Amino acid sequence: MAKSRNGLTAVGLSVLGTLFVLLAFCTKSWLVTDGKLEHPKFERIGLWVVCFKDFEDSHHWYDTKFGNCWWVFEEEYYIIYDVLFKGFYIAVQVWFSICVLLTICGLFYTSLYMYLNRAVEHYVKILFTAGGLYLAAAMCSTIALIMFGIHGDSRVWMPHWEHNDIGWSYGVAVAGTIAFYVSAVLYIIEGRVHKIKRKKIAIQRANYDYDIEPHKQSSHTAI
Repeated sequence: MAKSRNGLTAVGLSVLGTLFVLLAFCTKSWLVTDGKLEHPKFERIGLWVVCFKDFEDSHHWYDTKFGNCWWVFEEEYYIIYDVLFKGFYIAVQVWFSICVLLTICGLFYTSLYMYLNRAVEHYVKILFTAGGLYLAAAMCSTIALIMFGIHGDSRVWMPHWEHNDIGWSYGVAVAGTIAFYVSAVLYIIEGRVHKIKRKKIAIQRANYDYDIEPHKQSSHTAI
């Protein structure tokens, strides 16, 4: 049950990265207003919640104002669907959601690694699988972060774009992604180490059996 320092570091980073990613996934501060406007129409937005203040349809097709923080899929938002749901925003939601799903799968393999003995047949496979899942999660998150970083505070999305800044939720997602990259590499290294150890043990056993066999044959001949 004892784990190496490398393995424990991988576990710690993967759990920390998971907490960061889930926090970013659930919070509403991916893009925020800088607070310099006296009456900002836009306040903040996350992947699933947006906060407006007297926001109106930019096309002026409807005499409706939006305020407070609502779920982005709220039925009333059909009026500003083309304003809110830009292509890049939908893509960010999809890629980061895939990241979260891969992270949850990675936690399952992390738990297996922590509770199973290294003598278990699939121990090495568990390590490589965990590393692969966290690496894939980090790559999906990276795609989402790059797209949001490029288009999030652009002039074609939220009003008063010059007063909008990338928020702390985005920073937390970046930190979680970095933790995933490092933990994935450590899991793969740990799996590689145990794979080499098993090969050495198998070779030693084969040599031992080879050395014992002639003695057995000599004993039978003497009898």
